[in-house]
Amino acid sequence: MKKYIEQNKERFFEELFSLLRIPSISAKKEHKGDMVRCAERLAELLLEAGADEAGVYPSDGNPVVFGQKIVNPEWKTVLIYGHYDVQPAEPLEKWKSDPFEPEIHDGAIWGRGANDDKGQLFMHVKAFEFMVRTGQLRHNVKFMFEGEEEIGSPSLPAWIRDNKERLAADICLVSDTTMISEKVPSINCGMRGLAYLEVKVTGPNKDLHSGHYGGAVANPINVLCDMISSLIDKEGRITVPGFYDDVVELSDADRAQLSRAPFDLEEYKEFLDIAEVKGEKGYTTMERTGIRPCLDCCGIWGGYTGEGAKTVLPSEAHAKVSMRLVPDQTSEKITELFKKHILSIAPPYVKVEVTPCEGGDGFLIPITSDAYKAASKAMAEVYGIEPVPSRGGGSIAVLAEVQKILGIDPLLMGFGLERDTIHSPNESYLLRQLFAGMESIALFYRYY
Repeated sequence: MKKYIEQNKERFFEELFSLLRIPSISAKKEHKGDMVRCAERLAELLLEAGADEAGVYPSDGNPVVFGQKIVNPEWKTVLIYGHYDVQPAEPLEKWKSDPFEPEIHDGAIWGRGANDDKGQLFMHVKAFEFMVRTGQLRHNVKFMFEGEEEIGSPSLPAWIRDNKERLAADICLVSDTTMISEKVPSINCGMRGLAYLEVKVTGPNKDLHSGHYGGAVANPINVLCDMISSLIDKEGRITVPGFYDDVVELSDADRAQLSRAPFDLEEYKEFLDIAEVKGEKGYTTMERTGIRPCLDCCGIWGGYTGEGAKTVLPSEAHAKVSMRLVPDQTSEKITELFKKHILSIAPPYVKVEVTPCEGGDGFLIPITSDAYKAASKAMAEVYGIEPVPSRGGGSIAVLAEVQKILGIDPLLMGFGLERDTIHSPNESYLLRQLFAGMESIALFYRYY
């Protein structure tokens, strides 16, 4: 594979850049046409790589790209999942280059989607191409690329159910996660679920003069801040009644197994430029982001935020709240518990509305499976060290649905690094990780 990469890397860059230049931002309606363009380009690349068929299929939202190559119906089938939608690029002023005009410098590709997930799904297309063109492919391979992962994959579960037979496979291979480091590669054995909601607090029926009414009428911003601050106690535990009812407490042996992953707390704090970490009492930083749930306010607004002063007591205040969930918590149940609690603590001088935005359940996979062992062997050969199992703190909501509907486990061979700053300005992807990913995926087919 190394030789094939060296011979074709300029073409690889051109092809990947053709995807990165398309602003396929699923969160913005004005990019609907870009979603279709990106899906069509992906289908073209799959056909050029050697797929028997590849097309763009409608869903209730953005289109799904499906392609496949059936070598022998009796051989194992690998389903590749990825997403071609990307996060909005704002704040644009923080970027050092145009987010949708990719560049190569400092050993990395820079641009929105370079890692998440266009760069990582591209590795699968090229590893597949290598296996086909060199006559080494001994598996059937199917591809399912969606355009709504960054908004919670609202349409994909229904599409999967409608195409269950077409998607039949033995394993779902995914590259949309990070590893611990280049020196310590890792394979995610599970990810957290997500419940994401918006809270609206309304006080008076219009904005008021803060001098005429201040101190006599409740300020929705103040009330909302009080409500949010009450959701986590001094020991870092979430105060929503019933929140922890379904949380599985790991045994000391399981916690010891996960602690094998190296972690330097001082390096972590230095990277984030913080003096101390903070979280649930009794758990390490790695455990807090892997095996424990959490609640965070991801956005809060209301009143006047423009330049200068405007003495206004606002009519409304809003917040977006994210809760990361662990198995066996369900997004549906947690959403209802949160809604019930936030309404119960609302004081009588405001009105509170809760709107669910997106959600999905977490999942776990066994490290004893043939697929995991194959991935581990492949990455060990490329990196020179056996990867360690880890638990991802993020969420890919639809993978729990893949597990339920298709009856197959997701295997997360992610090659991103924390330095890639996905979802933030100046997203990038190291070339050596891009190429190592291609090599590892090709070796996975050999060992699986």
